[in-house]
Amino acid sequence: MKAYIAEAIGTFALTFVSIGAISNQPFGGDLLLVSLAYGLTVAVFVSATAAISGGQLNPAITLGVWLAGKIRGPEALRYWIAQLTGAVLAGFAAKYLFGDVAVLKGTPTLQVTWFQGFFLEAITTFFLVFVVFGTAVDSRAPRLGGLAIGLTVTLGVLAAFPLTGAAMNPARVFGPAIASGSLRSWAAIVEHFVYWLGPLAGGAAGGYLYGRYLIQPEDTRRSS
Repeated sequence: MKAYIAEAIGTFALTFVSIGAISNQPFGGDLLLVSLAYGLTVAVFVSATAAISGGQLNPAITLGVWLAGKIRGPEALRYWIAQLTGAVLAGFAAKYLFGDVAVLKGTPTLQVTWFQGFFLEAITTFFLVFVVFGTAVDSRAPRLGGLAIGLTVTLGVLAAFPLTGAAMNPARVFGPAIASGSLRSWAAIVEHFVYWLGPLAGGAAGGYLYGRYLIQPEDTRRSS
């Protein structure tokens, strides 16, 4: 339970801070400040929860870790539940403190086509999960804590925020979408799936590639 509580708290933090940074003026219109708010929160809370839960805080990262064989399926599912719970609670907390309009503004939406949004979210999440493995999962990696992961999130936001909101994390979208009640039309639901399919595809590719092909051969040579 300690790991799941840590995951819920960490995901709550990154969702809450992201909504606040986007929705509260004058900072909501400043791309650099939004990217730093998101990236710094990830860096801090990944570092804070790494010793407890691994600091995943993202269903796409959890999927990549599972595909790499680092955790079992039932544990991955419980991580997902904890992450989504934390994000939904953050959405409702932001709604209470900032208001309905703020939560709607803090819910990522597509400014490009469905396919462009899918690939943008997939590519940026691939980068994120690849860096997670290279700096936190791989035993050979320098221990940078959450710094490199947070900086990768910052880069992703700088690249894709004006086009997709740069979620790179299904929970980050799911929480405010539930709290704002924005999933009331079929069009909104279809768009919402971009923020699941894109990050999960990128996370799966990053986790499988690094976990199966870049870690295991080296580990096998070491043990032989």
